[in-house]
Amino acid sequence: MDSLTQIALGSALSVAVMGRRTAAWKAALWGAVAGTLPDLDAFIDQGNAILNMTRHRAESHSLLFLTLAAPLLAWGVSRLHGEPGLFRRWWLALWLALFTHPLLDVMTVYGTQLLQPFSDHPFAVGSIFIIDPLYTVPLIVGVVAALRLKSRRGLRWNTAGLVLSTLYLGWSVGAQQQATTVARASLQAEGIAASGLLVTPAPFNTLLWRLVATTPTQYFEGHYSLLDDSPRIRWSAHDRGAALMDRHRQEPSVARMAAFSHGFYRLSESGGQLFVTDLRMGQEPAYTFHFNLGPPAARAGQARVPVLESQRPDLATALPWLWLRMWGKVPAPH
Repeated sequence: MDSLTQIALGSALSVAVMGRRTAAWKAALWGAVAGTLPDLDAFIDQGNAILNMTRHRAESHSLLFLTLAAPLLAWGVSRLHGEPGLFRRWWLALWLALFTHPLLDVMTVYGTQLLQPFSDHPFAVGSIFIIDPLYTVPLIVGVVAALRLKSRRGLRWNTAGLVLSTLYLGWSVGAQQQATTVARASLQAEGIAASGLLVTPAPFNTLLWRLVATTPTQYFEGHYSLLDDSPRIRWSAHDRGAALMDRHRQEPSVARMAAFSHGFYRLSESGGQLFVTDLRMGQEPAYTFHFNLGPPAARAGQARVPVLESQRPDLATALPWLWLRMWGKVPAPH
């Protein structure tokens, strides 16, 4: 999730655990710090653009490493504020702020390596967009109330924010399952023998869902809104670059993308350059993680230096289209 959301979650959890045993601002501050610490790995240069992508949310998001870090951070905080008697409370509060960071990230489609150093598998539920105000706002409101209201009433507001945001996550999983059921039925009706199906929310909401189905040679994109009058999905077909995949699948950058995206990627040629694209984040024709690998005819064994060339959508047309489509309307293709 975005940094603001992780800060809000860390603060809310820390305030809930610490209660009035310490000043609310202390709990909120250190919960925010713990909530954002795992994402500092984004500032580490891993060597090239694809490594930077696939090594984000790795060791710094390991449940084991964060659990080991929690007592060290709690010891420092309790000593800094002259509260050694609250060490165990700080330990629990900061462990929850650290531990829930990767668990929340797992709910997005990106991929989080929870089991480092034993496995580099990128776990992803993909039921919530990386920024979703309906999840974040209740947390912020609850923390602000806890800071402004000195009575127990402020803590109740904070608890309510945590409960509402958690219920919203549960709703997102249920909505995703509904969209998945409709997508599978549609693929069967259309005679599309998909080997993979991705169901993930469109930006900022959990009503409109983006669907990507893959075959060995193509991928199909569609959208389904929970407010649609009909479950019929309009699929658009696109080439995955099967011949290029056969030729380049052993190259490290391509292999990393294939594994990290769980197979939801494509290879393409344009202007004498080879491109690899993560199909999970973005939508036709613009994708967030679109990498230039250089000339496709590079010598075997020659190291490639991928360059990120994000494809940004035209927001003036994309946002109105998404808004109308979310409410069950089917506007002209954007």
